[in-house]
Amino acid sequence: MDPTRPESFNHRIERLSTGRTYHFVDQLPSGYDPNLNATILCVHGFPDFWYGWRHQIGPWVREGYRVVVPDMLGYGGTDKPWAADEYTTKKLCGDLAALLEAIGIKQAILAGHDWGSHIASRFALWYPNHLVALVILSVPYIPPSPVYLPIEEVAKRAPNLGYQVYFSEQKSTKDIESNMKKFLDIMFHPPRSPMSFTKVGALEAALKGLPSSILSPKEYQYYYDTLSRGMNGPLNYYRTFKQRHEEELAAGLPSNLRSDLPVLFLWGTRDPTATPAIIRKSAKFVPRLQDIALEDRGHWVMVEAKDEVTSHIIKWLKNIGSHSAKAKL
Repeated sequence: MDPTRPESFNHRIERLSTGRTYHFVDQLPSGYDPNLNATILCVHGFPDFWYGWRHQIGPWVREGYRVVVPDMLGYGGTDKPWAADEYTTKKLCGDLAALLEAIGIKQAILAGHDWGSHIASRFALWYPNHLVALVILSVPYIPPSPVYLPIEEVAKRAPNLGYQVYFSEQKSTKDIESNMKKFLDIMFHPPRSPMSFTKVGALEAALKGLPSSILSPKEYQYYYDTLSRGMNGPLNYYRTFKQRHEEELAAGLPSNLRSDLPVLFLWGTRDPTATPAIIRKSAKFVPRLQDIALEDRGHWVMVEAKDEVTSHIIKWLKNIGSHSAKAKL
């Protein structure tokens, strides 16, 4: 499990009961016993894939955890349906539940970053009994809304989300695919928020004055090669606002997470997607929330603060007693 060698991880491909085929890394600890060793299911964000968790997988496995990290729908070696309505969080959570079923796991610790944080949090609402603990990074918990607001209206109220309007438009797919190197240059330069542009014409300007990339040249090339397979799937996550709202409303999803669910939130103090005010609002809906601020870190905390993230999560899991698959939380 060498983070500089993606091929050194244990890769699998499975067709799930949902009908979709997923690629994922499935790393077992020495002497693995499904009744004794807990499983951590890691969910990546945008624009990422399983490799975003490369620094955490090995250390967590050596601590006795089974670590499962899929390429989410639309990414890497996983299916890439074209239609946006295939990417609602209800369907994505269904895939994750089916993935756990396929590998013989009834309950897991979910860890998510960025979009993966939102998906993992929604998994806790759609499949509350499948979780023993929840870890979310960079994007705090946001409860289902009883009222639908189009993304255009949301962006008016929160201008820093203007990029989501752009991503929700189909034209952004071709724009970004045609400017992939510039796009990745912006994405992986801390400490900025994931996006500081609202149209492709702003890519050039956004590049000015950026610090060094958090990726090595070899890592950058791996991201470029993988994401160049197509950006329609990843961008489709931003094209499901109305469908997600309708599904959550129809299901009557609660605002609060399960009252006994331990939840850890890790965030970088230089990441505009997470502020103390937003975290305070989030805490109202998360009874067992603990948050840890990572000083002077940006959005990509799994890389920028790889050792801190790895150790904080392990320490927290041990403190709440979730090292064993049979732990009673």
